[in-house]
Parts: sequence; C-alpha cells; structure tokens
Amino acid sequence: MKNIKYLVAGVFFGMVLVKAQVISWFRIQEMFQLTSFHMYGVIGTAVVTGIISLQLIKRFNIKTIGGDPIAVAPKRFSKGQIIGGLIFGIGWAITGACPGPLFAQIGTGFTVVAITLLSAIAGTWVFGALKSRLP
Repeated sequence: MKNIKYLVAGVFFGMVLVKAQVISWFRIQEMFQLTSFHMYGVIGTAVVTGIISLQLIKRFNIKTIGGDPIAVAPKRFSKGQIIGGLIFGIGWAITGACPGPLFAQIGTGFTVVAITLLSAIAGTWVFGALKSRLP
C-alpha cells in the first residue's frame, strides 16, 4: 500500500498520454512521414521543459525529497549511441510504439502491442547479454 502513489501517478500519466494522442499509432506514423507537427510539438515541449527544469535544479541547488543533492553525471559519446538510436527509431517507426506508451496502448485495448512489449524485453535482455562486446 505504501507504493500506491506510484500506481496513481502511473495511471494519471497514462491518461495524459491517451488524451494527448501520444500513444496513437496514426500520430506516430504521421510524425515519421513528416505530415503532422503534433508529435514534434509534444516531444519539443518535453525537451524544453527538461532543459528548464535542469537549469532550475542547478541554479537553485534543489535537492531530492530525502535531502540528497541532484547531480547529472556527464555522458561520454560513443558510436554505439548512433547505432542504438537508429535501431530504436526504426523499431518505433515500424511498430508505432516506443517504451513510454506501451502500457498505455495495452491498457486502452491495443493488445497486439503486447508483442512489441515482449520484443522490447527481449531486446533489453539481448543488449544486457552482449553489452561487453558492443561499441
């Protein structure tokens, strides 16, 4: 029962995804066909919100609820990020689903997306198994 707040937050987030049409396979296809600005607007808004939030966290030295400082570790570039991004984008374009809305799509009755979920889990497992040998 102590984790009920996470369930409530997840359900609320799923409802927001549905209402914003972010889980719509048709909206995702429009994005990849460059025929609609809707998804670019949603993604762009999320990026701008993240940038502003990180700047506020840094400027005002905001801490976690537990009082710990929030630190963003610097990231090192690798060619594997390009390859992984291409694989992710191709999978997103083919299936019309990325990991965020998968559960919301299943929850709204698009049960065929369960195959995409199982594929994502399998891909994560394969990545974990091959991680030490990847670029």
